[in-house]
Amino acid sequence: MASDMIELAPGVIYYPEYLDRAAQENLVAQLRDIIRAAPLLTPRMPRTGKAFSVRMTNCGPLGWVSDQEDGYRYQATHPQTGEPWPGFPQAILAAWDDVGKYRHPPEVCLINYYASDARMSLHQDRDEADFAAPVVSLSLGDTCLFRFGGTKRGDATSSIKLCSGDAFVLGGPARLAFHGVDRIMPGTSRLLPEGGRFNLTLRRVTLPA
Repeated sequence: MASDMIELAPGVIYYPEYLDRAAQENLVAQLRDIIRAAPLLTPRMPRTGKAFSVRMTNCGPLGWVSDQEDGYRYQATHPQTGEPWPGFPQAILAAWDDVGKYRHPPEVCLINYYASDARMSLHQDRDEADFAAPVVSLSLGDTCLFRFGGTKRGDATSSIKLCSGDAFVLGGPARLAFHGVDRIMPGTSRLLPEGGRFNLTLRRVTLPA
């Protein structure tokens, strides 16, 4: 794990090459096990039912899901299998402690898989009760063009290329910053034989007791 830290804006922290190649390969192997137990889902927008271009699953005590009927939410079980989400890989917990710097543990790791044509429009992560906790993400696979802005939709935005092994944190004044993925850059990594990108997003959902 690299220690370089770049503060792009207050609360927006970038850790290039945070995970080395061996750590990335090990984490991908664990993701494969997680996905076998909790298959990737295609979430849908509330009300309209429009499908996301990103497929998702989770690990940890809670998982984030979305569908037309019940909207955005966290729940303790996979909506198709009915089984609890798999546990966290140790490397994910270590990253939360190392770059998240929050004394309470995460409760969810949202696993997004981006194929070469997948996108994520600008949005806020605001389905949680604990906004004091940061959002910590790890990138695995092809490089993406990541966009982030302020806490209002009309605020100016900046873009950065997130490469395989990079870590990224939104916390403090940037905890509710709008952010999204404009595009994936196919062929920029050989980590995933199928191509594309995994993004692991660690979050704390409930307020500490």
